[in-house]
Amino acid sequence: MKAKSIIYIVLASLLWGSSGIFVHFLAPVGFSSLQMTAVRSIVSALSMLIYIVIRDKKLLKVRKRDLLLLAGAGLSYFCTASAYYAAMQASSVSTAVILMYTAPVFVMAYSVAFMGEKLTKRKTVSVVVMLLGCALVSGVIGGMKFSVLGILLGLFSGISYSAYNVFAKVEMDRGTNPLSATFWCFLIASVAALCVSNPPQMIATAMQAPLWVPFVLLGLGIFTCVTPYFLYSLALRDLPAGTASALGIIEPMAATVYSVLFLGEVLGIASVGGIVLILGAVFLLSRNVE
Repeated sequence: MKAKSIIYIVLASLLWGSSGIFVHFLAPVGFSSLQMTAVRSIVSALSMLIYIVIRDKKLLKVRKRDLLLLAGAGLSYFCTASAYYAAMQASSVSTAVILMYTAPVFVMAYSVAFMGEKLTKRKTVSVVVMLLGCALVSGVIGGMKFSVLGILLGLFSGISYSAYNVFAKVEMDRGTNPLSATFWCFLIASVAALCVSNPPQMIATAMQAPLWVPFVLLGLGIFTCVTPYFLYSLALRDLPAGTASALGIIEPMAATVYSVLFLGEVLGIASVGGIVLILGAVFLLSRNVE
């Protein structure tokens, strides 16, 4: 069973890493990062709603005391996706995904500051290595041209993603059903995105776009969110969370490979070195949770 679960994690990571491909096709048509986040969230929320109604309607109910946590998770997810897509457009897919993957450092910093975790040598080394890796990937070190906006957006996506992980962790510790928590996260993110994404303009853009665009929009939600989440949930039945987290390193690696093979991005020696350092730091941090 563990072999099958590992395959699930790998497939989920490969799908999560494909976000840049969808952004590559949708951004030139006229969709903003906020609008892409809205579509992704709505498709995901509707898909999960259908699944929950078929499986068990009781999963739609949540405790009042959990509403604030669910709202925090939903807004964090919204900020993560929006900043991530914007960072791709401001810099590159490889830079955006690697900077978003600094999230474990922010989670670790929060845990040390507010949750009583000890700052071990391994954690300290991980932070230093990751900061060096970020400097190399972004171009701050290495003499490459870099986008300050792209770097800031990428780091903000990492901060937002770390916040989502903290909210999700507290929810799970309180006994919230993962399906219920994720549905409400997507629903709240959908509402937030619709409030700021100019829905009339988004619909007008979709109506004027080529016939293939609606299918790409649908794929953005199904292939980069719903399906990988489902596979990841199946894997967690048999794999420890630490092992699953470590295998999640495949996601930024996949996104980087996709960007080179399909989007024509070019990686310099400094970028490759930075990617290796960041992934190594994430791996060290993830091994801490075993």
